[in-house]
Amino acid sequence: MKNKREKTKMNNPIYVTQPSLPELKEFIPYLEKIWRNKRLTNNGPFHQQLEKELAGFLGVPYVSLFTNGTLALVTALQVMRITGEVITTPYSFVATTHSLWWNNIKPLFVDIESEFGNLDPEKIEAAITPKTTAILPVHVYGNPCKANHIQQIADIYGLKVIYDAAHCFGIKHLGQGICNFGDLSILSFHATKVFNTMEGGAIVCHDENTKKRIDYLKNFGFAGETTVMAPGINSKMNEMQAALGLVQLKHYGENISKRKAIAETYRKELQAIKGIRVIPEPEQTDSNYAYFPIFINKKEYGISRNQLYEMLKQNNIFCRRYFYPLISEFPMYKGLESAKPNNLPIATKMAKEVICLPLFSELSIDDVLRIVQCIKNYNKLL
Repeated sequence: MKNKREKTKMNNPIYVTQPSLPELKEFIPYLEKIWRNKRLTNNGPFHQQLEKELAGFLGVPYVSLFTNGTLALVTALQVMRITGEVITTPYSFVATTHSLWWNNIKPLFVDIESEFGNLDPEKIEAAITPKTTAILPVHVYGNPCKANHIQQIADIYGLKVIYDAAHCFGIKHLGQGICNFGDLSILSFHATKVFNTMEGGAIVCHDENTKKRIDYLKNFGFAGETTVMAPGINSKMNEMQAALGLVQLKHYGENISKRKAIAETYRKELQAIKGIRVIPEPEQTDSNYAYFPIFINKKEYGISRNQLYEMLKQNNIFCRRYFYPLISEFPMYKGLESAKPNNLPIATKMAKEVICLPLFSELSIDDVLRIVQCIKNYNKLL
């Protein structure tokens, strides 16, 4: 019977991620309070409390909560009054560029650097045109962009910098919260993120007036009972999301410690496998271990990324190819001059080689070793 149970466990599916959730009994008192006061949304007490606690936790001046990260991105561009063209990366989740489309802004895709997969500052200046008004970089996998270099370029050309920091909750770089860089930073609290409120997101800003404008725009533009300041939308976080966030924040450190142990195990076990590249740990950065991408060199490893992806799936190990295809390859963007593959050689290569391995706080080390063993076995069979 024991052997049968162990065999069943070895065949259990392992997914790329799984949401971290507190004990239900810890969340129930918050729900009971919501039921008693009947405040479900519209800047309720939990919403206000979470904004303040997140600002302190992240080490930033102001946080404005949203119902999801995509609406935060769309609104951030409105807040900064961005128009014309925006320089951005093709190597991200589609929401990054879709936020530009929804604001009638043309994306200018620029290639990435090969070490971390972030927007390459050395290639930004050549892409700037008279219509360029901003730069929209992404801290890919939670690894910080070369923010000081990007800011220098922005200052020279009078451009705004809005960071898609969806992967970056809790990360510190050069001794400060990563969301202190740029004019605005956008966070996602989706179920797949290291800190989740089921769905959710936020804009981080640096002054009180900008915070007021953000709050107007996420609430139809209202600045009072009868005063509408701008054509805003409805993207407020509700009280149940905010309440969950308050509980989740208490367990963040514990969850990150578990994720760190998993990432360190992957690094140790994968380092000797020929044809597998692991992204280095960025210097002077406190990571949140949000993702564990590896890159497959077909010639050295023996099979392609897609072949490995399918073989892992056959063993009930479900990885994801973050980020494939490139955003620039989707039909609505592929006709742009900047989207041509010959303009994006590094991004094209990384998209063909990347596979993100399972990583979540409740993933056991035994399962991590099971995943690694499969990767080793496929290499040995060649």
